[in-house]
Amino acid sequence: MTETNAGLDVEAPAEDPMEVLIGLLDLGDFDGARTNEDIFLGPSQKQPRHRVFGGQVLAQSMMAGMRTVEPDRVAHSMHGYFLRPGDANKPITFGVERLRDGRSFSARRVHAYQDGVPILSMIASFQVEDTGLDHQATMPQGIPDPESLPSTAELLSHFDHPMARHMSSERPFDVRHIDPALYVSPPAQQVATNAVWMKTMGPLPDDPNLHRAALAYASDYTLLEPILRAHGLAWMTPGMSVASLDHAMWWHRPVRVDEWMLYVQESPSAQGARGLATGRIFNRDGVHVATVAQEGMVRIP
Repeated sequence: MTETNAGLDVEAPAEDPMEVLIGLLDLGDFDGARTNEDIFLGPSQKQPRHRVFGGQVLAQSMMAGMRTVEPDRVAHSMHGYFLRPGDANKPITFGVERLRDGRSFSARRVHAYQDGVPILSMIASFQVEDTGLDHQATMPQGIPDPESLPSTAELLSHFDHPMARHMSSERPFDVRHIDPALYVSPPAQQVATNAVWMKTMGPLPDDPNLHRAALAYASDYTLLEPILRAHGLAWMTPGMSVASLDHAMWWHRPVRVDEWMLYVQESPSAQGARGLATGRIFNRDGVHVATVAQEGMVRIP
């Protein structure tokens, strides 16, 4: 959803990132007004490139869908397409169509609109919590603790650049790379893998829906990086253009995003100016809490 070659602001807003995140996910509902859709309104987070961050609109769309299902039905999957770049200087209207409410599952179609046209189209599914078969992937071993790794702020705070200031002090998540980050320098080794620790900069309320939506927000941060690593590219590669095309996510188990999570990513394929990346998210105890997949456009000179 963010293109690396878009224009930059010379000034960036100074707001508390946790207050921004909570405000983004607190959607207005027009006093219950609806047509054939439930209608909600959400703000946009200011961005140096003026483009809406993809994770923001994913998280807000999930919050809109969650507002239309019974409290005992929790989000377990979503599949969304980024249709147009969003304008970070404008609010976003969310229309939720109630596709089906079954005995155990509910399905919702969510469109995010700006200027009367959709910028994101998503279908999400919700389930009454149930028991059944249970197994999970194993968290990789030998990963350094997040406290031993540099934060994004430590890596970028000395750069006098709007995007560096935004990433180092205005993002609501602390993201720490296992291998050296790709913000400026290309990787030493060309491998199609990436891993980061991440958590919010501060505590969040105990609302499980808020944590699920915030995880969708953070899942869009670094997911295309294994594609870049495989080809020796950094985010600052001159003339490179990167944008998210679609995003799928499955929530497996309860999660708190204000505690450290390990996000392990890989890219099985890149071709035709598109790359596919998948990710698994574990809490610090090794519980597999979510799986993510995304295809992105990657164009280089």
